Amino acid sequence: MQAPHITTAIPRRRYRLGGYQAVLLGEIESPDPARYRYIFALVKEGETKPSFYVTCEKNPRSRKAEGSHRLRVISTAMDEELESADRFEDEESFAAEALSVAADLLGLRDTPERVG
Repeated sequence: MQAPHITTAIPRRRYRLGGYQAVLLGEIESPDPARYRYIFALVKEGETKPSFYVTCEKNPRSRKAEGSHRLRVISTAMDEELESADRFEDEESFAAEALSVAADLLGLRDTPERVG
């Protein structure tokens, strides 16, 4: 898994989702070529490092017609771009989509609980 390299980020929200703790990060500085708008990182309970990420990355100008930002999932099992859309630039829209994607792909049926 090629996890995002994060130099600095501001935690915006925290959630409990099944057996995971999740944090939505914003204002991200990273040496990665991707320009992250948000990163949703999930840490399995009992572990110290995230094992599942949903990222919101700015699309290059050549892909602007598809949408301003793209949604990507990074885990040990996959590294895949799911969709591009303008709506992912909005924190509320991205957070809702990231929660939904994480729950679906991890097979979690619990209702997410915002804890911060």
